[in-house]
Amino acid sequence: MSDYPEVSFEDRMSTVDFRVSDRAHIEVDSDVCRSCTTRECVHACPANLFVPTDDGVILFNYEQCFECGTCYLLCNKEGAITWTYPDGGEGVTFRKG
Repeated sequence: MSDYPEVSFEDRMSTVDFRVSDRAHIEVDSDVCRSCTTRECVHACPANLFVPTDDGVILFNYEQCFECGTCYLLCNKEGAITWTYPDGGEGVTFRKG
């Protein structure tokens, strides 16, 4: 038995605001990604924001990124992912539920 109440995904997400910047804080180098066979970023992203295409490219939808850094930490290809913090006042904000 857990000490925490069960909370639905929808209720959890209702406490998250995304202030989308015009500048992507994560960029993916498609040329590097084409040679990747493991696709760690696709499998590990908790928000499912990495999308592989039929031609080997990986697209990244930064608009609802939690900024956890998992993709950057797990990617095993030098230079495939460039991660920076979003501009001030932009990005993800967690509110008390």
